[in-house]
Amino acid sequence: MAEQTTPTGTDDGTNGGSRAGDGGAEGAHARDGGAPSRSDAPVVRDALGVGVAVGLSGFAFGVTSAGSGLTVLQSCLLSLLVFTGASQFAFVGALAGGGSPFTAAAGAFFLGVRNAFYGLRLSQLLALPRAVRPLAAHWVIDETAAVSLAQPTRRAARIGFTVTGLSLYVLWNITTLLGALGAEAIGDTDVWGLDAAGPAVFLALLAPMLRTAADRSVAALAVLLGLGLLPFLPAGAPVLLSALAVPIVLYVEGRKRRARRKHEEGRAIEEGRAIHEEGPEEPDDPRREDP
Repeated sequence: MAEQTTPTGTDDGTNGGSRAGDGGAEGAHARDGGAPSRSDAPVVRDALGVGVAVGLSGFAFGVTSAGSGLTVLQSCLLSLLVFTGASQFAFVGALAGGGSPFTAAAGAFFLGVRNAFYGLRLSQLLALPRAVRPLAAHWVIDETAAVSLAQPTRRAARIGFTVTGLSLYVLWNITTLLGALGAEAIGDTDVWGLDAAGPAVFLALLAPMLRTAADRSVAALAVLLGLGLLPFLPAGAPVLLSALAVPIVLYVEGRKRRARRKHEEGRAIEEGRAIHEEGPEEPDDPRREDP
């Protein structure tokens, strides 16, 4: 009843303001990534491409795991419960090299610590409900982090994370089982190149994100640190220490900015001093005529 007795002009203004407010809210919601985008197909396509490409490398893990002495069940449990390829390869590689299970587990643990840093960033980006965070944490790996961080909106990041994680988890476990069962038939995984699929895809995702000189410097220095420390440290430690590239580059960039700022301030002081020495220009007197 109150709406029917409202004057027309007031009603139009109120509704117009409400519509404007709704439009602003919808715009903010869209920027936040909650509103449906025009098409989610590109995100799904890229996520599936990563999931399939990397998931196939589960063959290599299954073969390597069986070759290191683990049973089919143990190999499958590693993929189901650990689900971080680099750590799994480090674990079975250490076992194959004659290391103890404790040494192998320590190396795998150090290598998997990087996922905790991914989780810190993804928790802010995805903003998932608390109820699903423990389940989502199991899918926080290199590939899901790379696909999610490459998206422009929260909605796209959530889709990329979910599709990448689901497709990779399912395919990785299937190919682990097949690789462990057919280890003798597949033979040396280096011949197939399956062990290089994961790193190759991750580098392909990382390369477009290196937009600035600082980004490229961090990547190059991290590679040098990781490769340089590899012969001297246990598996996993070089990857963690390569993260030192970030503070090193930030320190150097900070010194450059401070030096540039001092140079600009000095030049401004010199220009001000020169203007002061020359003195202000006398304005022309319009009453004065040329002789």
